[in-house]
Amino acid sequence: MRILLTTNEYPPHVYGGAGVHVEYLSRELAKLTTVEVRSFHDQTLDEGQLHVRGIKMDTTHFAGCPQSFVSPLKALSTCLAFVGQGIGADLEDDGNAEIIHCHTWYAHFSGILAKILYNIPMVITVHSLEPLRPWKRDQLGHGYDLSCWIEKSALETADAIIAVSRSTREDILRLFDVDPTRVVMIPNGIDTEEYQPIHAPEVLNKHGIDPDRPYVLFVGRITRQKGLYYLLQAIPHLDPKLQVVLCAGDADTLAMQREIEEIVEELQSHRAGIVWIPEMLPRQETIALYSHATIFCCPSIYEPFGIINLEAMACGTPVVGSAVGGICEVVVDGETGLLVDPHLSVEPPHDPISPARFERGMAEAINRIANDPELCMQMGQAGRERVERHYSWRSIAQQTYDLYRRLRAQRNGSSN
Repeated sequence: MRILLTTNEYPPHVYGGAGVHVEYLSRELAKLTTVEVRSFHDQTLDEGQLHVRGIKMDTTHFAGCPQSFVSPLKALSTCLAFVGQGIGADLEDDGNAEIIHCHTWYAHFSGILAKILYNIPMVITVHSLEPLRPWKRDQLGHGYDLSCWIEKSALETADAIIAVSRSTREDILRLFDVDPTRVVMIPNGIDTEEYQPIHAPEVLNKHGIDPDRPYVLFVGRITRQKGLYYLLQAIPHLDPKLQVVLCAGDADTLAMQREIEEIVEELQSHRAGIVWIPEMLPRQETIALYSHATIFCCPSIYEPFGIINLEAMACGTPVVGSAVGGICEVVVDGETGLLVDPHLSVEPPHDPISPARFERGMAEAINRIANDPELCMQMGQAGRERVERHYSWRSIAQQTYDLYRRLRAQRNGSSN
């Protein structure tokens, strides 16, 4: 079977969990069958049964439209190019892809086109949902209406939808007109051989972190979704002995970037040990930060899954996270970390009803673990054991491949 994965992100051009997912899923699937990945970047890779073909679109022809429209228009143009150049015939083994599997709304239009033109099943993995990220309107303007339309059209056309968590499956069924039998739950995974505790104090020194002092770590994009603002507001309530390491970059807007810069600078003027790393670090450096951290904090207000929590747990670090979405399914409260209910509003944009209550709750949970070394050690060990038991990429790839086979059998009118 030949599978075509379409995605915005693929290494080394990865900025979020969806890119990480596609990287590891494609590698594991390629052990089972032929896989082609098409990305939004100028890249080519051939490793065994894995083939990567990227397209980086020239956006100069969008110069006449508002800047906020460029991203969604570029996505549509790239998807047209994906399908317009054929779906697999350029590879050594002749023939077209038998399944197209799309990741994030950026790539969904390619699935719609391939399903119509080539009459092949379309699979979509939902890493997040546009209606649950209304703050994106600040970034995209009416481009957000376009991304919502693309997502809705694709999900309601797809032959199968993979939700990365039970809560995401519930959101899909609540927000879209889809047959529940077409929505399956297959979680994200983690490579526990790559992500494991390491001793690398030189990485901490490189970034201005004192290796002899405990610290709480945040890793993520600067977006309202990730809740960094609430963690920053919680810092004055943290135990003074704790350092705070913020590995945070790729802000949604320049205004948000400036706001976070000002808050961090103000906090640094009153408290020592606040370290901001405004970039995505090489993977081994991030693993070192996870491994040496006392606690990992995930204060998201919307998180369909949260691969970052798996990464921290795989490195033996307890997690303090928001009790939302997939975080509740990954982090076992009281066993692998602590969960804090943000008490989100029912109406969009679903911010905490009482931000101060959420911020203090986050600080209290962090302090509780930080001040109990035995609890910290137990939670770190339990987290590592949990990811080893439940989140193997090999198992996830096999479940995904089995889904492909069922779809092919249905299309061919066979039960084989």
